[in-house]
Amino acid sequence: MCRVVDLRQAVLAKNDDAAQALRIGLTARGTTVVNLLSSPGSGKTALLERELLLAHERSVPVAALTADLATENDALRLARSGVPVKQVLTDGLCHLEAGMLGRHLDGWLPEDTRILFVENVGNLVCPASYDLGESLRVVLASVTEGEDKPLKYPTAFGLAQLVVVTKTDIAQAVEFDEAAFRANVERVNPGVEIVMTSARGGEGLGLLLDRALAAGDGAGTHTPVMAGRQQAQGHDHDHDHLHGHGHGHGHDHGADHHHHHHGTGHAHAHGTDHDHDHDHGPDHGPDHAGAHGRPAAQPR
Repeated sequence: MCRVVDLRQAVLAKNDDAAQALRIGLTARGTTVVNLLSSPGSGKTALLERELLLAHERSVPVAALTADLATENDALRLARSGVPVKQVLTDGLCHLEAGMLGRHLDGWLPEDTRILFVENVGNLVCPASYDLGESLRVVLASVTEGEDKPLKYPTAFGLAQLVVVTKTDIAQAVEFDEAAFRANVERVNPGVEIVMTSARGGEGLGLLLDRALAAGDGAGTHTPVMAGRQQAQGHDHDHDHLHGHGHGHGHDHGADHHHHHHGTGHAHAHGTDHDHDHDHGPDHGPDHAGAHGRPAAQPR
């Protein structure tokens, strides 16, 4: 058992180092990373598409990298915004890791990119435990998912710096209890901002972009209590940056995954790369990541 724990700590420390190096490098060139996490079907892609369109209209240089187990459907949708988009196919891996992200950005991300939106794999377990070098971590949940979602996935919601509720245009139809949802978020992450959005109806559009720009400009971002508590307890290894570092049951991965570039013409550059030696499978049930007790990305 000790050997397993030691190996896990070594792998997690490696992810920490990669995340911090990525954060420093991107910050130095003026790029802010926004890590978007949600369950499948939350409406994350639809909202992101609207935000990218808005950024394009405002002449804000942004880019998006989207990760999926299979298909490049999301990248094709996002590319309609006219901004640089890249698809990463994980072939069963349930999350992105910092080193993996860095390899996919190398040689692709435009130098003038101000905001990079990373649409993580649809999953609230594995991705919650990995720091990607982000400056803003956002967890999204639709009104159809139930008011108790934050209690079922306390690690994901507890380490968020911003919580976004989607599909508010159908909130009344599905009898969404906003007050109950807010109370449950407050239980796991006191003080975190919650914004209400509808990609279809237009409510809250632009707020995600605004919060990302503010984070990039050095505005204070929310510090989750869970992250501070875990840091104080000294879980496994030291965290000497306010950003904190997300962890989980990590694995060392080989070369790159399949990746595709999408422009306004949906051109694709297909590689044969693969980024993993292990198949985590999709979701592992309610919040197993929390069992590792590891903080995720924190504000600068």
